[in-house]
Amino acid sequence: MTHIETRKQRHIRVSLKEKVEANITNGFEDINLIHRAIPEVDFSEIDTSIILYGKKLSVPLIISAITGGTEEAKKINQTLATVAEKMRIGMSVGSQRIALQQPETIDSFSVVRDNAPNTFIMGNIGCPQLSLGLDKNQAQKCIDMIQADALAIHMNATQEAVQIKGEKNYKNILTKLKELNNEVYTPIVMKETGCGISYEDALKLEKAGASGFEISGLGGTSWAAVEYYIAKEVEDPLQEHLGKSLWDWGIPTAASLIEVREASKLPIISSGGLRSGADMAKSIVMGANAAGIARPFLEKAIEGEKALEEHITKIITEFKSIMFLLGTRNIQELTNTPFVITGWTSEWLRQRGFNIQKNAVKGR
Repeated sequence: MTHIETRKQRHIRVSLKEKVEANITNGFEDINLIHRAIPEVDFSEIDTSIILYGKKLSVPLIISAITGGTEEAKKINQTLATVAEKMRIGMSVGSQRIALQQPETIDSFSVVRDNAPNTFIMGNIGCPQLSLGLDKNQAQKCIDMIQADALAIHMNATQEAVQIKGEKNYKNILTKLKELNNEVYTPIVMKETGCGISYEDALKLEKAGASGFEISGLGGTSWAAVEYYIAKEVEDPLQEHLGKSLWDWGIPTAASLIEVREASKLPIISSGGLRSGADMAKSIVMGANAAGIARPFLEKAIEGEKALEEHITKIITEFKSIMFLLGTRNIQELTNTPFVITGWTSEWLRQRGFNIQKNAVKGR
């Protein structure tokens, strides 16, 4: 087994067995929706569907990037893709770097499109690969191997800083993103990996040609925490220290979502500690186009298709029930729903200079 395969196996094992979530919440407890005592809506007529990058989804939900590149990952991806197709939700694969370096692992990614021929699928490659010279041909290989509807370029600077022998060269990423965007016709989604995206970076990324964002804010799985456990396991005290000290680094998801929406009108996938239909609903009300969930779906995928499908059904039912309680008949109406921001998230946004009161009277 190669070094990168071993690392991917460790990532799955650590994510499932250790306490890897941030000690700071994603901030959604500070987002308050306005209950409608008289919804004036027939629950059976509520339409939860959306169009995302040309693909129709039954509900604005994405299985966020999890894995790929090993036999275990192939089984997980097959389960995730089968359920995604059946329930018509979207899915993103894990980093495809390993498939570029080791073509024999391609089937651990292509299995996704094989089992999900119609739904939205997003590819995945990292910013470090851009910095190291990823060209249009390699990017196109990532797209073609899963017939991707969009290509995520993940921004994992914190993870690379903590990871043993991590790739810490992020120089000229914006220039290279602009070049790649001019050469590849598939939409490019800039995806964080647990630390959120700021207003300033969203502006720069859109100017460089990004077609959308996946927030992946602080409050869910901390990749600094994952790398902490790996460093501890192999007895690397310096990287272990970094993992512990940067465990809670980043912008909580709720704050990051507002920052990015204020900066850009491009599509946004809200992710980073989302766990429920309520988190989904809050995300859409706040301006996201879809919501992404990863670790809980990984846990259920290990149990099998039935467990995963049942879990997703609970989330979707909760989401639709909240749409009903808000008096919204479709996603567009949900987007126009007012909400109140309180607590720490309110303080963050006020100090950052955003007008949060406008959200409380939205749609009047």
